Amino acid sequence: MTDPDPTRGKRREREAQTQVLSRGFDPRLSVGSARPAVFRSSTYVFSSPEAAERAFATALGKRTPEPGEEVELIYSRISHPNAEILEAQVVPLEQGAAAAAAFNSGMAAISTLLLTYCRPGAGIVHTVPVYGGTHHLLYELLVPWGVNPVAVPAGDGDALARAIRETTNLSLVLIETPANPTLRMTDLRAAVSAAQERTPAPIVAVDNTFLGPVFQHPLELGVNVCLYSATKYLAGFSDMLGGIITARDPELLTPVRGTRAFLGNILQPDECWLLDSRLPTVNLRMNRQSKNAQRIAERLAGHPRVARVHYPSLFEEPDQQRIFAAQCDYPGGIFSLELVGGKAAAFDFLRNLRITKNAVSLGGMESLACHPATTTHSEMDPEQLASAGVNDALVRVSVGIEDWRDLLEDYEHALDAI
Repeated sequence: MTDPDPTRGKRREREAQTQVLSRGFDPRLSVGSARPAVFRSSTYVFSSPEAAERAFATALGKRTPEPGEEVELIYSRISHPNAEILEAQVVPLEQGAAAAAAFNSGMAAISTLLLTYCRPGAGIVHTVPVYGGTHHLLYELLVPWGVNPVAVPAGDGDALARAIRETTNLSLVLIETPANPTLRMTDLRAAVSAAQERTPAPIVAVDNTFLGPVFQHPLELGVNVCLYSATKYLAGFSDMLGGIITARDPELLTPVRGTRAFLGNILQPDECWLLDSRLPTVNLRMNRQSKNAQRIAERLAGHPRVARVHYPSLFEEPDQQRIFAAQCDYPGGIFSLELVGGKAAAFDFLRNLRITKNAVSLGGMESLACHPATTTHSEMDPEQLASAGVNDALVRVSVGIEDWRDLLEDYEHALDAI
């Protein structure tokens, strides 16, 4: 008789949704608590002077821990129990990841990565549009420091490959896909292939906030690191800040953690505990938000006040359709509306929303909408906005977990009121 369960008697890799509830935490260390406690301590007692020596040598990157070795904690600016638990439980959610590091905001994660790997004279190739804070970091902070950013339109594979080949002293390729707020996608396999042609190969980093870790898996496509504003979908309640970096190679994060220790931007214990408690529901929340957004976006595409809907399932360009089909599972919970009537129409739409809130940020359980050109991307000058496709008619919508029919009615009401 054939066994109906082919996995019976065999060890198999635990699914991510199981690991996120069981990995990296020993209840015996929290007097039997089923879930981690909050460890509020600034400093930690060493078991011996030798253990202290090993801990500092490890933290400074002078030694690599032996397999199975438990390195003792030093000081909460370097690491702490709640950060270690969070980082261990984020890893299984990110397909292809071997390590993670936690930060006190998404911008802290991006800044720490760039400050670690981009010295004066280094080149950075990046896609546009890119989040306004990232744009400010690149051009207002790193350019005066001697770093050379090279902007490439998102989705232009030939231009990206050419920039990767030709940029002097290229240290890092930073890709935001889907792009914020136009949702244009970049071919990650092609970018990795171009980067690997160089010696030494630059680090390829992807801001995976919009679709990851549930719907897009860059590390499995050869990308080196993924960046997250954990404030968004990972936390999911619009009530905390956080940032996460995941990596295929743990060694890439060793110097990043060193920079984090000196900058002091590790995520604090209370916030680590809070974020850790949200991870088991990321998949559930994002699936509901994606289903809602797809239903709404596809219905709004025919509204007479909507000139265009920017959303992965509505891509018209064959190359964008190809990229989406090749590297994404579902289209996600974000879409942008390009309205007939420009800025005045966009403002009318926002002021007439009744359920969706006019606010920046995204990925929370509640629906939010904003006008990127005058808010999240307002640091860009008119020429930069135009080249990035961010015009005055564009409104970005982050769809929550409300009933999609109520939201559709809300958007149709706001459109009709223009």
